Amino acid sequence: MKQTNVLFIWDVRGELKDYLRKGLSGLQNLELNFLDDVSEDNLLKHAPEADILVGWRPSRDLLDAATKFRLFINPGVGVQHHLDTFRELSKTRDVILINGHGNTYFTAQHAVALLLALTNKIIQHHRWMEEGQWRKGDSDAKSVPLRDRRIGLLGYGAVNSKVHRFLSGFDLDFHVCRTSWKSESDDLPTPVEKYTTSQLHKFLREVDTLFVGVPQTPATVGMIGMKELELLGENGLVVTVARGPVIQEEAFYDALAQKRIAGAAIDVWYRYQPEEDAEGRKYPSSLPFHRLDNVVLSPHRGASPMDDLRRWDEVIENITRFTTGSEEFINVVDLERGY
Repeated sequence: MKQTNVLFIWDVRGELKDYLRKGLSGLQNLELNFLDDVSEDNLLKHAPEADILVGWRPSRDLLDAATKFRLFINPGVGVQHHLDTFRELSKTRDVILINGHGNTYFTAQHAVALLLALTNKIIQHHRWMEEGQWRKGDSDAKSVPLRDRRIGLLGYGAVNSKVHRFLSGFDLDFHVCRTSWKSESDDLPTPVEKYTTSQLHKFLREVDTLFVGVPQTPATVGMIGMKELELLGENGLVVTVARGPVIQEEAFYDALAQKRIAGAAIDVWYRYQPEEDAEGRKYPSSLPFHRLDNVVLSPHRGASPMDDLRRWDEVIENITRFTTGSEEFINVVDLERGY
């Protein structure tokens, strides 16, 4: 059988090398290439022999030099920066882009943690205790019971499906809005009310706690504006772990500042290279979300811990499938749809 060459395009730590080697040890016709020198020049020298590339941000020169590669595995969620390049490559080459979902367990865990921090006012009480204020009461920051809240899962991919499972032990009503139900699973953890994105406003009128978990595509950028936020009502809560531009920045800030919704927990942002202000502080929005008293702020860290090894299991599985001749891979990106 033909040998498969896999080129890893970053400096892979020793523990991960061992994990990958062990996970793929049953394959005799496989060569794993971990380079000590991952400079662009050295990567270009090794690229022509690669059947599979694994990494995050390959240069176009590297992709062009890798004339044999058929599979590019992006180990983390989020491939919008690859789409234009792979759409162009696919016109003349048979190439497949994989959007890794190994971190989605942690992202879903983080989303639930953000909701609980928001409803139980953990941040406020922590700050008061730092200041030596002992047991400030409900008149200052009372908890919001989860019981009987109406959870809205906007998008039902790898993250929100796990959020659903994690929250299934609470006394909650679940509503799910997704592009299509053609591929729906019969194994949902609870009963749900089903909507498609064409019914977005109907969906939002029926929920009071919104988890935003859709990919960033031309169809989703700005899909949540002031009108959509107001449909949640003044007791509405938003948790977003998708991509910042899915919610219109100014509308989001105004809805929170004017208390048109009760609160939000935010892990995804609008400026990822913020400039320092006069005091050396960096804020990932042009608007002062950090001054609001009804938010929980998080610096896009839902994928933590980055050093967890089991997140690489689907990478091992996709390499195994390629090496054994399968054409069925996990989390293949539909280049037209953008996810």
